[in-house]
Amino acid sequence: MGGWTIGIIGGSGLYAIDGVEGEWVDVDTPWGAPSDAVFRGALGDVGVVFLPRHGRGHRIAPGELNARANVDALKRLGVTDVLSISSVGGLQEERAPGSFTIVDQFIDRTQGRASSFFGTGMVAHVSMADPVCPRLAAMAGAAARAGGAEVHDGGTCIVMEGPQFSTRAESHLYRSWGAHVIGMTALPEAKLCREAELPYAMVAMVTDYDCWREGEAAVDVAQVIRQLNANAEKARALVGHLLRGLPAERPASPIDTCLDTALITAPDVRDPALLARLDAVAGRVLG
Repeated sequence: MGGWTIGIIGGSGLYAIDGVEGEWVDVDTPWGAPSDAVFRGALGDVGVVFLPRHGRGHRIAPGELNARANVDALKRLGVTDVLSISSVGGLQEERAPGSFTIVDQFIDRTQGRASSFFGTGMVAHVSMADPVCPRLAAMAGAAARAGGAEVHDGGTCIVMEGPQFSTRAESHLYRSWGAHVIGMTALPEAKLCREAELPYAMVAMVTDYDCWREGEAAVDVAQVIRQLNANAEKARALVGHLLRGLPAERPASPIDTCLDTALITAPDVRDPALLARLDAVAGRVLG
């Protein structure tokens, strides 16, 4: 089975991992530059790779993130599993500010973001029916509880384009669909991790109630930042408990080999230039 190298993509307010020694390294990818340098280190026998999703200081807007470069960089550094930690709005009363949701489904409302490593010259179709890794999600939920967070297991995340927050009509619509939280960054990130054969889990940290509550002021950045800073402490505790609680041997995941049944382009018509760009994310099946 081998050991763990956990890739952590940190959202707003999470720019470092307590207790992990390492160094910041620059990573070149064929998809362009990732959001920032990547922190690579270890905690005991567990490898840790941390990427600040928006760059340190929150420099990059959600719709301008180079998610392909981010995921390629993690894969290129030997990451085996990816934990996404993101700030979101709550769409249901019980998903209150300060609570954490272990997301298990997504609804994609983004527009025009590059959402696949594959394309003309090398086509692949991965399943996204169950978009997160249940074993990693369960461990993240347990670690969040150990870190003092109120945790909801399971939930659907709407991923909107942004950078503006929702209209009230949109917020009510998403509630009617049964969605639990709303954010701007989990897609195409989760889709790309699946294509890169990286088991993925998402911890959604609620900062606000979006704008569906009657008689309540609309969301503003100052409110989000206040709650975000409070959530960040619990997120750091979550990461520490997760890294220290991993089993010594990493159990295999079906996602480790999901490209075995995804490639459709015949070998004799595959584009060599695209194959070269896929060296990290799909090298296992493309040779």
